Amino acid sequence: MTRPNATLPAEHERIEALVELMKQEQQFLVAADADGLAELTTRKATLVQELAQLARQRHGALGGAGFVSSEAGMEPWLAAAGDDASRAAWTALLALTAEAKELNRVNGMLINRQMAHNQTVLNALRTPAAAPEATLYGAKGQTFGSAPSRRFVLG
Repeated sequence: MTRPNATLPAEHERIEALVELMKQEQQFLVAADADGLAELTTRKATLVQELAQLARQRHGALGGAGFVSSEAGMEPWLAAAGDDASRAAWTALLALTAEAKELNRVNGMLINRQMAHNQTVLNALRTPAAAPEATLYGAKGQTFGSAPSRRFVLG
């Protein structure tokens, strides 16, 4: 039977790599580097999948040892095992997870800010300055729409 602490080194390695990718992601978001972001996305998704699989293995080992098959079962297992090295590894893993969650929160804010900026730019491109919302551009660049005509009659 696998012990619940068996996955901790691999989980630590993956979460550490994820934190580094999220820091790079933050730099790409600030620089609005879409190509860099696209390259990171696949690597990030792979790490998240691997972390989920390792957590499932740990949860299964906790259940097999008679503890709650979730994160909540880890503390009681650590208390029963009396293993200081495992407790230190678990504490380090929790700290890295907290860092990843904070990076994810900040990166989400940066993404939302960039999306709002992009929407503002798109709106500006769709509506010429000082023109009503209904004005559109035709294929040859001429404007048309439901706005009243401003033709002057000279005579």
